[in-house]
Amino acid sequence: MLLEVQGLETAYGTSQVLFGLSLCVAEGEAVTLLGRNGMGKTTTVRSIMGLSRPRAGAITFRGRRIERERPDRIARAGIALVPEGRQIFPNLSVRENLVAFAENRSGRADPWTVEKVLEFFPRLAERAENMGNQLSGGEQQMLAIGRALVTNPYLLILDEATEGLAPLLREEIWKCLARLRAAGQTILVIDKYIERLVQLADRHTLIERGRVAWQGTSAELDADRNLWHRYLGV
Repeated sequence: MLLEVQGLETAYGTSQVLFGLSLCVAEGEAVTLLGRNGMGKTTTVRSIMGLSRPRAGAITFRGRRIERERPDRIARAGIALVPEGRQIFPNLSVRENLVAFAENRSGRADPWTVEKVLEFFPRLAERAENMGNQLSGGEQQMLAIGRALVTNPYLLILDEATEGLAPLLREEIWKCLARLRAAGQTILVIDKYIERLVQLADRHTLIERGRVAWQGTSAELDADRNLWHRYLGV
């Protein structure tokens, strides 16, 4: 396994959010973490990235325990996060946003470079000298993904990558993720569009109130629509 999360418990002050949550991601897999809003998905990601310190449990990445590591060390170990809300630098150009993060952290023989990202996202190439705050929401999301890719991560985590996008732009992001998946990029995805996720991912973890409610394959999740309504419906 590339990433193993075991018995994770995380709280904010006296408010506990995760209760013994476990999940794993094998190298080359696409895996999802699903659930309604407020169930602990983003807290799980924050715990993996070192942004929220777990109270208990173990997080192992590439055979090394990381639950007590600083966020910068976790990122340099080869985990890249596309955060909810994009969080690009508004006062830097598209190219500068990418150059600031470019590093071959996984030691790839054919690494992602700034130019390869611009080729992958033609919209960004057209706006390479535009400031981050001059981009549309969809273009900002492409930049956030591209910024993660130029770090050449072992694991790419996307937290609500299609949130708030128009349908056409959302479709572009799904096509991008499918291409990354086909190229062998290991991915952990949080999103709400289950119809697209069962096409993209190998396995899924559904959580409810900070606990694992169900785990299984895309074929199993697609076949049991009761799970959709019970754990993902509004």
